[in-house]
Amino acid sequence: MWNIYDISYGAGLALTSPLWLCHGRMRRKVLAALRQRMGDVPARADADAKPAVLIHAVSLGELNAARALIRRLGELRPDVRIIVSTTTDTGFARASELFGGGGDNAPAIVRYPLDFSKPISRLLDRMRPSMVVLVELELWPNFMLHCQRRRIPVMVVNGRLTERSFRRYRLLGPVARRMFGRLHAACVQDQTCAARFAALGVPPERLRVTGTMKFDTAAVERRVDGDADLADQVGLRPAAILGREHGEPLWVCGSTGPGEETLVLQQYRRLLVAHPRLRLAIVPRKPERFDEVESAIRAQGFEVVRRSKPRFTAAPAGSAAAPVILGDTMGELRKFYSLADVIFVGRSLVDLGQQQHGSDMIEAAALGKPVVVGPWTGNFADAMAAFRAADAIVEVSSADDLGTQVSRLLSDHALAEELGRRAVQVVTRCKGATERHLNEILTALDGTARL
Repeated sequence: MWNIYDISYGAGLALTSPLWLCHGRMRRKVLAALRQRMGDVPARADADAKPAVLIHAVSLGELNAARALIRRLGELRPDVRIIVSTTTDTGFARASELFGGGGDNAPAIVRYPLDFSKPISRLLDRMRPSMVVLVELELWPNFMLHCQRRRIPVMVVNGRLTERSFRRYRLLGPVARRMFGRLHAACVQDQTCAARFAALGVPPERLRVTGTMKFDTAAVERRVDGDADLADQVGLRPAAILGREHGEPLWVCGSTGPGEETLVLQQYRRLLVAHPRLRLAIVPRKPERFDEVESAIRAQGFEVVRRSKPRFTAAPAGSAAAPVILGDTMGELRKFYSLADVIFVGRSLVDLGQQQHGSDMIEAAALGKPVVVGPWTGNFADAMAAFRAADAIVEVSSADDLGTQVSRLLSDHALAEELGRRAVQVVTRCKGATERHLNEILTALDGTARL
């Protein structure tokens, strides 16, 4: 049966149809959602034999944060079927890469349903989860209502709620309070988030401050397997492997967003004056931007070698047109970071909107590298607070400031090494949230923490 949420969503979709039908990118996005997120998944064959936990991670960032949790839960409770749901294409691709290897107890990977009753019911009927775990947030009123009616507990883990999102939820008034009040538990990153969840209707006894799992997924190590092969295949001679006397310094800009690559390239040209052997690698956040970024690199007058293409012969050291490496493959960002002398973590130099304020600087820090970020890092506020307190990260306010700080770190090796050392200490100290979240999930699942 249809309810008020279905009617509201349907009316909204119809009223906005002239807008999204006439806008190519928006039209493709809406039609893809209507095609992929209708709950059309194969029924779970072991539904009568095994309980199941549905773990929902919206996109790449949430999935990366939760991957250790998913694996640990599978190790501790092989009697439980794990279902991983995602919303975005990048999240689905990453889930397939991490967990799509098959096997009797491999997680099922599905698309999270649109918040209409039929897709929700279809998914819940076919997957029959015993409980639902939402990574960071992603609360929808109709989904929460259907889970409550089926007596399926829903828990938030690694919970975070920005000030802007908090204000928006408050505008929903009773709708938000009912939705948040239906949560079985909310495991949040810090006291500020706890206060916001409580203000939106989560009873205090259901709130837990458990920290962020993002530190747990970052392996503390100096080198990453496969980094030397990557360097060889794209024509790099990195100082991180060959030493400063024989190798080339490398500046890696990871998880970059629209508008940042051009600024980075302009600063790279400036840096080549003082550091003529410097190489640059750019790894955009979204795969659909690879061609666009290649064009931007060429527009700035640089040759480019794409990671996905055959080996490229490096230009002579000191050449003003030294080729830039474009990381256009999935799952290799840490290899690039492992080769770097200095790292800039993107989606932080340009204001791309609150949902894209900052990318994961923790993995770069865990490799003991000096890390530079811009002023827009709100999505990693908790991590940034820890790094700032230890003076373990460099924050810049502009593109020119970025170039200045990168030059300083390339010149002052002692400073760069000290920043990397402090960063590793922060990552090591902040680990442990995954185990705390596991305890809460296991307690909710069967009343007994089995760690």
